[in-house]
Amino acid sequence: MEMPLFLHRQLFGNELLEYVIAALILLLGALLNRVLSRLLNKLLFRLTKRYTAGVSENEMHDLLIQPVSTVFFLVTAYLAFSVLRYPAPPLAVQGAAPWPKVLLLGLFHLGIIATVIWVILRLVDFSLLVVQRRAELTAISGTRRLDSQFLPFAKDLLKVFIVVIGLLVALGQVFGVNVTALVGGLGIGGLAVAFAAKESLENLLASFTIFLDEPFGVGDLVTAGSVSGTVEKIGFRSTRLRTAEKSYLTVPNKSMIDKPLDNLSLRTARRVGFTLVFDHKTTSDQLQAIIQESVTAIAAQPLVTKDVQMKFDSIAPGGKQVTVQYFVDTTNYDEYLNVKEAINYCLVQATEHQGGSFASTSTTTVQMSPA
Repeated sequence: MEMPLFLHRQLFGNELLEYVIAALILLLGALLNRVLSRLLNKLLFRLTKRYTAGVSENEMHDLLIQPVSTVFFLVTAYLAFSVLRYPAPPLAVQGAAPWPKVLLLGLFHLGIIATVIWVILRLVDFSLLVVQRRAELTAISGTRRLDSQFLPFAKDLLKVFIVVIGLLVALGQVFGVNVTALVGGLGIGGLAVAFAAKESLENLLASFTIFLDEPFGVGDLVTAGSVSGTVEKIGFRSTRLRTAEKSYLTVPNKSMIDKPLDNLSLRTARRVGFTLVFDHKTTSDQLQAIIQESVTAIAAQPLVTKDVQMKFDSIAPGGKQVTVQYFVDTTNYDEYLNVKEAINYCLVQATEHQGGSFASTSTTTVQMSPA
C-alpha cells in the first residue's frame, strides 16, 4: 500500500512521514508509560509489602514511580528523535555531527543523569520512610529517639554526597571535563576552601558531637546561652528550635555545644522558690500556724515531692520574711502552672484563715526555674 504523496514532502531535511512516526512513538510511549507505571507500582508494592510495613501504595508511587516514569519518558523521546535526520549547516565542518543533534544528545544524556540522581535520592527518602514507619511500630522509645534525630541527618549527608557524585559524572560525560584533573585541582586548593568554609566545617563536626554525646534530642526543651526552645530538627549545619513565642529559631551547631546547655526536658522535677513578706502585726503564733497549714496543703498536692520547705527566714524593716520552696514532679508546663496556682491559693487561704496579713510596703520576690 502506497503512502499518500504529501507524506513524502520534505520539511527541514525530513519527510512528513518521519515526523508522524516520531509523534506516534511519543504518543505510544506516553500511553505505555502511564500503564507500565501503575503495573510497576502494584508489582513493587506486592513484592516489598512485607518489608515496608506502614508505607502505603500511594507513598511508594510518589517516591519511586514518578522518577522512573521520567526515565521512561526520556528514553521514548530519544527513540522518537532518533527517527529524524539532522542536516548539517552549510558552513559545518565536513564529517562533524550537526549541532542540533549534538545539542539534543547532550540534553538527553544530561536528563538521564539528572533523573538517575533523582531516582537514587528518592530511594534514600523511601528507605528512611520505611525505617521510620518500622520504628513507630516497634514501640521502643530509645530507637524512635535515635531514628528521629540521626536518620534525617544521615539522609541529608548522603544526599549531598550523591549530588556531588552526580555533578562530577555530568561534567565528565556531558561537558567533557577531565574529572580527575578537576579533583586534583580541588585537592591543591583544598586548604583555601577549608579556610573559606571554616565555620561550616566546625558546625559539621559539632553535629557529630551532638549525635555521639546526645546532650539533647528532637523534642527536648533546651536552653543554650540566651536562646531557649523545643528542638524540632538537628541538621548537619544547624539545629532548629521552636521558641515559646512559636517562632522558628535556627542556631549553628557550634553554638549549641560551645555554651553551657541546659536540657530542661531531662530534669526530674521543676523547682519553685520565692519569699513571702508578712507585716509586723502578724503574731508569732499566727505565723507558725500559717506555716504549718501551708506546708500541709502544699504536701497534699499530688505532683509535689516530699521536699517541701517553708521557713521563717528573717526579720526586715518591711516585715517578717518566710521562704517557700517545693518541687513539682512533672515536665509538662501546663501541669506545672496548675500546681503553682493551686498552691498560691492555699497560701492565701491559710493566711486569711489564721488572721495574718501580707506586708503592704514590700513586694513578693519570686525565684523559679525556667519554663
